[in-house]
Amino acid sequence: MAVLLQIDFPFTGPWGAEMAAGMKELAASIAQEPGLLWKIWTENREAGEAGGIYLFTDRASAEAYLAMHRARVLGFGVPQVNAKLFDVNQPLSQIDRAPLP
Repeated sequence: MAVLLQIDFPFTGPWGAEMAAGMKELAASIAQEPGLLWKIWTENREAGEAGGIYLFTDRASAEAYLAMHRARVLGFGVPQVNAKLFDVNQPLSQIDRAPLP
């Protein structure tokens, strides 16, 4: 069963195109994570938050990634990382055009 991981944390920038340019190598690294199907990068300049929505093939892969990524982000000096894991209801999600395998 696919598992969705939602992560957000305080972030002061860069935003938009500057974020894309500065984090291109990180994105390439994340793309190689075991079990990752896709990631949507999120940013909210007004709230000072960034993060992502991830879809993994299984809970074990999502949990392993979360542990590694939380440690990495905290190591950057970010004071808090918020995360939630959700099982995906595939039949209902497919009705609403979710990009599922």
